[in-house]
Amino acid sequence: MQRDSVCNLLDFSRDIYSVSRLNREARAVLEGGFPLLWVEGELSNLAQPASGHIYFSLKDPAAQVRCAMFRSKRLLLGFKPANHQQVLVRARVGLYEGRGEFQLIVEHMEPAGEGALRLQFERLKQRLAVEGLFDESHKRPLPSIPRQVGLITSPTGAAVRDLLTVLERRFPALPVLIYPAQVQGESAARELVAALDLANGRAECDVLILARGGGSLEDLQAFNDEALARAIRRSAIPVVTGIGHEIDFSIADLAADRRGATPSAAAELVSPSAQHMAQRVGACGQRLEAALTRELAARRQGFAAAERHLRLLHPRDRLRRRQRDVEALQRRLATAVERRLAEVRRRLDPLTLRVRGASPQDELARRYLIVGALGRRLDEAVDRILDARGERLARAVQGLEARSPLATLTRGFAILRRVPTGRVITDAGRLVPGDRVDARLARGRLILEVVEVVGED
Repeated sequence: MQRDSVCNLLDFSRDIYSVSRLNREARAVLEGGFPLLWVEGELSNLAQPASGHIYFSLKDPAAQVRCAMFRSKRLLLGFKPANHQQVLVRARVGLYEGRGEFQLIVEHMEPAGEGALRLQFERLKQRLAVEGLFDESHKRPLPSIPRQVGLITSPTGAAVRDLLTVLERRFPALPVLIYPAQVQGESAARELVAALDLANGRAECDVLILARGGGSLEDLQAFNDEALARAIRRSAIPVVTGIGHEIDFSIADLAADRRGATPSAAAELVSPSAQHMAQRVGACGQRLEAALTRELAARRQGFAAAERHLRLLHPRDRLRRRQRDVEALQRRLATAVERRLAEVRRRLDPLTLRVRGASPQDELARRYLIVGALGRRLDEAVDRILDARGERLARAVQGLEARSPLATLTRGFAILRRVPTGRVITDAGRLVPGDRVDARLARGRLILEVVEVVGED
């Protein structure tokens, strides 16, 4: 009885796995224990059901592993897989829980020949990235309007024709210089590096395009060269790449300052659009015209104000004001004379009464003579004062007329002003033949054109 109790306790402490749990946890261990892997092998047992997925085995002489590639990834394949084909796959390690089968979930597959190049590409890419060779902080801006564009490419390939066609279409006035180099083969990378160094040594261009047409990964291998990537980065001139097609990506693309998906796209990156520049120039012209219109309006207002001020200072107006002042003085003088005469009369009236009261004929006659003399002296004094004031007024009028520009014009002189600014001309040296001049005469104006400028002897 005691022995059965112990057995029951032992059974209770066991952690018993179901098959599903075992497969699930084994799958978690496998998927968490392996990163995304590159695996090379031979295709066998290839099956392509109607679902669009493909199932196959990947084997080498000693072993094989089941693989699955789902429809979404299969659609991206650039070739048609077949049994006995050597391939390179990028896959995740997994476990099919339903049957407990170890398998690879394939994300990418390519023929094994390109696969080796792809592995080489990835290793070089990672090493150069760790060095910071591809950092965006090292990228240089492209000139908005280059003085001259340099093309580093094969002079006989299709890429150079595409580049020249696009550059001619977008900006015909842009000069182009070709630095010829092989873009495929064993010596291509060395020639591309030499062309880059030559372009930098001659410093004839302010942007370079490194380009070639499409091809296989092996055809584009020259642009996955480490020496070329370092030459691009040490270039003092910004480098734009246009290599292959949009899906092609090379080490040179990563090292370049800008990447064009194709040679034509690279040409569009470096060349301004003539139509766009014409629109910009037109917009600038409109802004300039509007600014000039505003400036002319402001100048016209200023000239109008100056003209009004000048009219106030014109000698004719000043003469009229002086004339009004003289007339006012004359009225004040006549009023003063009348007051003086009235005062004299008031002083004489008592005397006249006293004389009449005394009735001395002789004294009366004498007084009449005195009064007559005083009256004559008063008239003479008034005449002298009036004559003196009249002479001063005449001299003032003559002086004002002598200083008046209008009086000068009547003697055959003219006032010259520049057309269209209206500035008064005092120095013939400020004019050149062809300038237009506005001549103000005593009567009327003349618009003259300068034929010759003669300086002072």
